Amino acid sequence: MLSFLKKLFGREEKFYELLDASAEQAHESARILVRLHASIGTPDFDTALLNLAESRRSDKRIGHKITRALCSTFVTPIEREDIESLANALYKIPKTAEKIGGRIAICPSNFTTDLVAKQLQMLVHATEIVASMVRQLRAMHEVEKIQSAYEKLQLVEGEADKFMVGVLRDLYQGNVDAKEVFILSDIYELLERSIDLCRDAGKVIFQVALKYA
Repeated sequence: MLSFLKKLFGREEKFYELLDASAEQAHESARILVRLHASIGTPDFDTALLNLAESRRSDKRIGHKITRALCSTFVTPIEREDIESLANALYKIPKTAEKIGGRIAICPSNFTTDLVAKQLQMLVHATEIVASMVRQLRAMHEVEKIQSAYEKLQLVEGEADKFMVGVLRDLYQGNVDAKEVFILSDIYELLERSIDLCRDAGKVIFQVALKYA
Protein backbone atom coordinates (compact mmCIF):
# COMPACT_ATOMS: atom_id res chain seq x y z
CA MET A 1 0.00 0.00 0.00
CA LEU A 2 2.80 2.41 0.94
CA SER A 3 4.59 1.61 -2.29
CA PHE A 4 1.42 2.32 -4.27
CA LEU A 5 0.93 5.69 -2.56
CA LYS A 6 4.52 6.71 -3.23
CA LYS A 7 4.10 5.79 -6.88
CA LEU A 8 0.82 7.69 -7.08
CA PHE A 9 2.17 10.88 -5.49
CA GLY A 10 5.28 10.63 -7.62
CA ARG A 11 3.15 10.71 -10.74
CA GLU A 12 1.21 13.71 -9.46
CA GLU A 13 4.46 15.56 -8.73
CA LYS A 14 5.61 14.84 -12.28
CA PHE A 15 2.84 17.01 -13.71
CA TYR A 16 3.78 19.90 -11.46
CA GLU A 17 7.43 19.54 -12.45
CA LEU A 18 6.57 19.58 -16.15
CA LEU A 19 4.35 22.63 -15.78
CA ASP A 20 7.10 24.34 -13.77
CA ALA A 21 9.56 23.59 -16.57
CA SER A 22 7.19 24.98 -19.19
CA ALA A 23 6.65 28.19 -17.23
CA GLU A 24 10.41 28.56 -16.82
CA GLN A 25 10.86 28.25 -20.59
CA ALA A 26 8.33 31.04 -21.05
CA HIS A 27 10.32 33.19 -18.62
CA GLU A 28 13.61 32.23 -20.27
CA SER A 29 12.29 33.15 -23.72
CA ALA A 30 11.53 36.66 -22.45
CA ARG A 31 15.01 37.00 -20.98
CA ILE A 32 16.56 35.81 -24.23
CA LEU A 33 14.58 38.47 -26.10
CA VAL A 34 16.14 41.11 -23.87
CA ARG A 35 19.62 39.79 -24.71
CA LEU A 36 18.69 39.58 -28.38
CA HIS A 37 17.58 43.20 -28.52
CA ALA A 38 20.65 44.35 -26.63
CA SER A 39 23.00 42.47 -28.99
CA ILE A 40 21.71 43.88 -32.28
CA GLY A 41 24.66 44.47 -34.58
CA THR A 42 27.02 42.23 -32.59
CA PRO A 43 28.18 38.60 -33.04
CA ASP A 44 26.07 37.62 -30.00
CA PHE A 45 22.85 38.36 -31.89
CA ASP A 46 22.80 35.11 -33.89
CA THR A 47 23.53 33.10 -30.74
CA ALA A 48 20.61 34.72 -28.92
CA LEU A 49 18.35 34.03 -31.91
CA LEU A 50 19.31 30.35 -31.84
CA ASN A 51 18.74 30.23 -28.07
CA LEU A 52 15.27 31.67 -28.59
CA ALA A 53 14.37 28.96 -31.09
CA GLU A 54 15.73 26.28 -28.77
CA SER A 55 13.65 27.62 -25.87
CA ARG A 56 10.51 27.24 -27.98
CA ARG A 57 11.50 23.73 -29.04
CA SER A 58 12.26 22.78 -25.42
CA ASP A 59 8.81 23.92 -24.36
CA LYS A 60 7.25 21.94 -27.20
CA ARG A 61 9.06 18.82 -25.96
CA ILE A 62 7.73 19.49 -22.47
CA GLY A 63 4.23 19.71 -23.94
CA HIS A 64 4.70 16.31 -25.58
CA LYS A 65 5.82 14.84 -22.25
CA ILE A 66 2.69 16.24 -20.59
CA THR A 67 0.51 14.70 -23.31
CA ARG A 68 2.18 11.29 -22.93
CA ALA A 69 1.86 11.48 -19.14
CA LEU A 70 -1.84 12.27 -19.43
CA CYS A 71 -2.32 9.26 -21.69
CA SER A 72 -0.54 6.89 -19.32
CA THR A 73 -1.72 8.18 -15.94
CA PHE A 74 -5.13 7.47 -14.43
CA VAL A 75 -4.94 9.88 -11.48
CA THR A 76 -3.83 13.50 -11.98
CA PRO A 77 -3.38 16.24 -9.35
CA ILE A 78 -5.84 18.51 -11.16
CA GLU A 79 -8.33 17.81 -13.95
CA ARG A 80 -6.82 16.75 -17.26
CA GLU A 81 -8.54 19.59 -19.10
CA ASP A 82 -6.91 22.10 -16.74
CA ILE A 83 -3.45 20.61 -17.28
CA GLU A 84 -3.93 20.72 -21.05
CA SER A 85 -5.26 24.29 -20.97
CA LEU A 86 -2.36 25.52 -18.87
CA ALA A 87 0.25 23.68 -20.95
CA ASN A 88 -1.19 25.18 -24.14
CA ALA A 89 -1.34 28.67 -22.65
CA LEU A 90 2.26 28.46 -21.49
CA TYR A 91 3.55 27.18 -24.84
CA LYS A 92 2.08 30.14 -26.70
CA ILE A 93 4.44 32.51 -24.84
CA PRO A 94 7.80 31.20 -26.16
CA LYS A 95 6.15 30.56 -29.53
CA THR A 96 5.22 34.25 -29.78
CA ALA A 97 8.62 35.26 -28.41
CA GLU A 98 10.27 33.43 -31.28
CA LYS A 99 8.10 35.39 -33.72
CA ILE A 100 9.21 38.62 -32.07
CA GLY A 101 12.83 37.55 -32.40
CA GLY A 102 12.25 36.88 -36.09
CA ARG A 103 10.84 40.37 -36.60
CA ILE A 104 13.77 41.96 -34.79
CA ALA A 105 16.16 39.90 -36.92
CA ILE A 106 14.83 41.39 -40.16
CA CYS A 107 14.24 44.86 -38.75
CA PRO A 108 16.83 47.54 -39.68
CA SER A 109 18.88 48.22 -36.55
CA ASN A 110 18.10 51.94 -36.65
CA PHE A 111 14.37 51.12 -36.30
CA THR A 112 14.68 49.44 -32.92
CA THR A 113 14.03 51.77 -30.00
CA ASP A 114 14.19 52.07 -26.24
CA LEU A 115 10.41 51.62 -26.30
CA VAL A 116 10.91 48.04 -27.47
CA ALA A 117 13.33 47.51 -24.59
CA LYS A 118 10.72 48.81 -22.14
CA GLN A 119 8.07 46.43 -23.48
CA LEU A 120 10.54 43.57 -23.21
CA GLN A 121 11.09 44.34 -19.53
CA MET A 122 7.33 44.26 -19.01
CA LEU A 123 7.27 40.84 -20.66
CA VAL A 124 10.06 39.57 -18.41
CA HIS A 125 8.11 40.75 -15.37
CA ALA A 126 4.90 39.13 -16.61
CA THR A 127 6.56 35.76 -17.29
CA GLU A 128 8.23 35.88 -13.89
CA ILE A 129 4.84 36.27 -12.23
CA VAL A 130 3.40 33.42 -14.29
CA ALA A 131 6.27 31.13 -13.30
CA SER A 132 5.70 31.93 -9.63
CA MET A 133 1.98 31.23 -9.98
CA VAL A 134 2.66 27.82 -11.53
CA ARG A 135 4.94 26.95 -8.60
CA GLN A 136 2.14 27.90 -6.21
CA LEU A 137 -0.20 25.32 -7.74
CA ARG A 138 1.12 22.77 -5.24
CA ALA A 139 -0.46 24.84 -2.47
CA MET A 140 -3.80 25.64 -4.09
CA HIS A 141 -5.44 25.96 -0.68
CA GLU A 142 -3.53 29.25 -0.36
CA VAL A 143 -5.70 30.75 -3.07
CA GLU A 144 -5.16 34.28 -1.71
CA LYS A 145 -1.48 34.16 -2.74
CA ILE A 146 -2.37 33.03 -6.25
CA GLN A 147 -5.06 35.71 -6.47
CA SER A 148 -2.56 38.37 -5.36
CA ALA A 149 -0.09 37.26 -8.04
CA TYR A 150 -2.85 37.26 -10.66
CA GLU A 151 -3.82 40.80 -9.71
CA LYS A 152 -0.18 41.86 -10.17
CA LEU A 153 -0.21 40.19 -13.58
CA GLN A 154 -3.37 42.06 -14.54
CA LEU A 155 -1.71 45.30 -13.46
CA VAL A 156 1.29 44.61 -15.70
CA GLU A 157 -1.03 43.77 -18.59
CA GLY A 158 -3.00 46.97 -18.04
CA GLU A 159 0.18 49.06 -17.98
CA ALA A 160 1.32 47.36 -21.18
CA ASP A 161 -1.97 48.22 -22.89
CA LYS A 162 -1.67 51.89 -21.92
CA PHE A 163 1.96 51.93 -23.03
CA MET A 164 0.96 50.38 -26.36
CA VAL A 165 -1.64 53.07 -27.02
CA GLY A 166 0.94 55.77 -26.29
CA VAL A 167 3.68 54.38 -28.52
CA LEU A 168 1.29 53.81 -31.41
CA ARG A 169 -0.09 57.34 -31.10
CA ASP A 170 3.42 58.78 -31.21
CA LEU A 171 4.31 56.48 -34.10
CA TYR A 172 1.28 57.35 -36.22
CA GLN A 173 1.24 61.07 -35.45
CA GLY A 174 4.99 61.66 -35.56
CA ASN A 175 7.23 62.41 -38.51
CA VAL A 176 8.01 58.76 -39.16
CA ASP A 177 8.68 56.94 -42.41
CA ALA A 178 5.80 54.65 -43.46
CA LYS A 179 8.05 51.59 -43.53
CA GLU A 180 9.22 52.30 -39.99
CA VAL A 181 5.63 52.66 -38.82
CA PHE A 182 4.77 49.25 -40.28
CA ILE A 183 7.82 47.49 -38.86
CA LEU A 184 7.69 48.95 -35.36
CA SER A 185 3.92 48.66 -34.97
CA ASP A 186 4.21 44.97 -35.85
CA ILE A 187 6.84 44.42 -33.13
CA TYR A 188 4.91 46.50 -30.59
CA GLU A 189 1.71 44.53 -31.23
CA LEU A 190 3.46 41.16 -30.94
CA LEU A 191 4.98 42.23 -27.64
CA GLU A 192 1.61 43.34 -26.35
CA ARG A 193 0.16 40.03 -27.49
CA SER A 194 2.82 38.09 -25.59
CA ILE A 195 1.95 39.94 -22.38
CA ASP A 196 -1.73 39.20 -23.01
CA LEU A 197 -0.78 35.52 -23.28
CA CYS A 198 0.84 35.74 -19.85
CA ARG A 199 -2.42 37.10 -18.49
CA ASP A 200 -4.30 34.23 -20.16
CA ALA A 201 -2.01 31.67 -18.51
CA GLY A 202 -2.43 33.41 -15.17
CA LYS A 203 -6.20 33.29 -15.57
CA VAL A 204 -6.09 29.52 -16.08
CA ILE A 205 -4.00 29.12 -12.92
CA PHE A 206 -6.29 31.35 -10.87
CA GLN A 207 -9.41 29.51 -12.06
CA VAL A 208 -7.82 26.16 -11.17
CA ALA A 209 -6.95 27.47 -7.71
CA LEU A 210 -10.52 28.66 -7.16
CA LYS A 211 -11.85 25.26 -8.25
CA TYR A 212 -9.72 23.38 -5.74
CA ALA A 213 -9.70 25.91 -2.89
